[in-house]
Amino acid sequence: MAESIQIPTLDGSGTIPAHIARPAGSPKAAIIVIPEIFGVNEGIRGKCAKWAAAGYLAVAPDIFWRFAPGVELNPDVPEQLNEAFGHFQRYDANDGVYDIEATIKWLRGSEGVAKIGCAGYCLGGRLAYMAAARTDIDASVGYYGVMIDQMLDEAHGIARPLMLHIPTADHFVGPEAQAAIHAGLDNHPRVTLYDYPGLDHGFAAEMGERRDEAGAALADGRTAAFLMEHLA
Repeated sequence: MAESIQIPTLDGSGTIPAHIARPAGSPKAAIIVIPEIFGVNEGIRGKCAKWAAAGYLAVAPDIFWRFAPGVELNPDVPEQLNEAFGHFQRYDANDGVYDIEATIKWLRGSEGVAKIGCAGYCLGGRLAYMAAARTDIDASVGYYGVMIDQMLDEAHGIARPLMLHIPTADHFVGPEAQAAIHAGLDNHPRVTLYDYPGLDHGFAAEMGERRDEAGAALADGRTAAFLMEHLA
């Protein structure tokens, strides 16, 4: 069952719109699905549906709710892609971490779910890294996270398991940034990194021109096993 909900912000000044998908029975744990720069679109709702089918309570917060609430964009449409880049430029990732923390608090309090993980994509991948470093989330996964190489000084804060999926042909996260991520995180006891040779940004999107079926299946299988292990 899927529905739209409102999650109170940490400071009580507003509410965060979110999409939630519930499993048929009691959830084994909760997964926060952190969107790309395209909003809670059909692809993100599809990811929530998959987690719900696997027995998890899945929640996708609208990360752009402060200035573009309800926006849904298609990365395969140039005008909508440009609009998404504009939203990315306006966005403060620190607000995103507060929203994730509020979602964690809501899931544990209102929904009574003890174990919580996240899976984030693009900007959401960066937020997954930040959540691992700044919150008490139980496990985090980031796909093709942007700007992580600029935040490696926060790696010491990662106390719970984190997995990052890194496509080597990512035209938004270049070779130097990838090398910095490996140099900063390869030896971290809580971090697991996977490279995907020849794949580009967005390879695990649920639909559209960016998706690579084999790469998405491999990464999603690793994510499912990782979160199952650490959210048990």
